[in-house]
Amino acid sequence: MRFALLLYDPEGYWESVTDEELRAALAEHAAFAQYLRDLGVVFSGEALRPGREARALRPSGEGAVAAEGPFLPLPQDLAGFYLVECADLDEAEEIARRCPLGAGIEIRPVWEPHS
Repeated sequence: MRFALLLYDPEGYWESVTDEELRAALAEHAAFAQYLRDLGVVFSGEALRPGREARALRPSGEGAVAAEGPFLPLPQDLAGFYLVECADLDEAEEIARRCPLGAGIEIRPVWEPHS
């Protein structure tokens, strides 16, 4: 099974950190990626730009309408994600506990149609 580890940070957090704090955070993520490689976990991941730079498409009578900003205003930004392959939700949680926490992590199963 694949799970998305959705990483959240306080809104505007990355604009307020020092270069030293940024380097430390990147080192934490590099260590987490090495941990996943050492476990043999298949994974990928990306950092995301702040939600205020996002655009959402919402349904309307004329089809999809673009709207600035995230779909739902939140006090946290979806800051990035890892996509990991695990046996089950318990294993995904155990792996996520080693990930840099930020404001929180949501562990969500990836929907995969049955063959």
